[in-house]
Amino acid sequence: MSLHHRPLRVRALSALSALPASMAVLAAAACSPGGSEARVDPPPTPPAAVAGLCAALHKELPETVAGLARTRTEPESDLTAAWGGSAIVLRCGIPKPPKMLDPKQEGVHVNGVAWLLEKLDDGSGGGFRFTTGLRLAYTEVQVDKEHATDAGMLVGLSTAITATVPEGIASY
Repeated sequence: MSLHHRPLRVRALSALSALPASMAVLAAAACSPGGSEARVDPPPTPPAAVAGLCAALHKELPETVAGLARTRTEPESDLTAAWGGSAIVLRCGIPKPPKMLDPKQEGVHVNGVAWLLEKLDDGSGGGFRFTTGLRLAYTEVQVDKEHATDAGMLVGLSTAITATVPEGIASY
């Protein structure tokens, strides 16, 4: 194996040839996480007691998650929240996921909250879905594959859930 390296050649770009590249960067930035609004479909209307827990959670959610700022959701709802555009999306008051019954499903515990862990297939954008268990309201957090590097992003969310959603088994 040769240790000889070819010299790096850098070609200067004229302002005109750099224009398409800069436009592509701006277009990508407009679509990247951190936009001003995220389209999030609220779950079906949960029972009133669960909706009350979700409203309390909504008020306690952190302004940033994984370094991403909270984003306004459309439609606005106490059942939804988002950070970094739609990079991280939370929905509270979802029905019990069928996968909760599968003893082979993986999970993690973060700050006293048990989370069901589901890897999403690349066809649906990849990433992960985390769903709380053993709480009186099921809360789902979907994270795109770029931001799903570890469960550390659940720390602030788990703190808010611990403070507002009591332990127990949801009845829906």
